[in-house]
Amino acid sequence: MSTNGHAKNVTTERCFVLILTIWGTAVFATGYFGILSNINTNWVPLLVMAGITIPVLVYYFNEDFRSYIWSIDLKHLTIYHVWRIVAALIFFHYGSQNLLPIQFTIDAGIGDLAVGLLVPIVLLLRESRSKYLVFHTFGMLDFAIAVGTGFTFNVLLNDPLMRNIITYPIVLIPLYGVCITGALSIMTLDRLLKNKHHSEKLRDES
Repeated sequence: MSTNGHAKNVTTERCFVLILTIWGTAVFATGYFGILSNINTNWVPLLVMAGITIPVLVYYFNEDFRSYIWSIDLKHLTIYHVWRIVAALIFFHYGSQNLLPIQFTIDAGIGDLAVGLLVPIVLLLRESRSKYLVFHTFGMLDFAIAVGTGFTFNVLLNDPLMRNIITYPIVLIPLYGVCITGALSIMTLDRLLKNKHHSEKLRDES
C-alpha cells in the first residue's frame, strides 16, 4: 500500500471509530435514561435496518471507506463476533425472567451463542477464504432469523414483552451491536466474493 493510501486509511479509521463512539454513546445514554422506552416499538426494526443499510451504502459509494474495510485483516473481522456470546447470555437471562417472548430468546440466543463459539474454531482452522465465507454467511443467516422472529413478535403479533427490547442494557444489542455486526458481515461477504471473482478471472486469463 502506498504512503498516501495508508494515510487515507488512518484518517478513515479515525472517523470510523469516532462515529462508532458517538453512535454507541447515543444508544447507551438514551437507553440508560429511559428515553428510548417512550418510542413505539415498531420503530425498532426500522432503526435496525437503517443502522445496517447506511454503513453498507457508505461502503459501496465511498472508495476510501471501502478501501479501509478491505485493509482490515479477516481475522479481526471474525474475532469481533465473540461479543455475540455475551448477547446470547443476555437474551437467555431476559427470557428466563419472562421479559421477552421465549421463542424470540431461543432464536436470537442460540444463534448468537453458536456464532460466538465458532469464532475460535474458525481462527484455528487452516487459513483459507472458504472458512471465512462460510462463517460470515452463517452469521448473516442467524441475523436474518433473529430479526425476522423479532419483527414477527414486535410488529405482527404486537407482543407487549417486546417493549423490553428497548430498555437498558439489552437495547445496546439491536440498536448498536446488531447494526454494526450486520453491516460489517455484508461488507466482509462482498469482499470475499469479489476476491473469489477476481481470482477466477485471473485463472481464466492465464
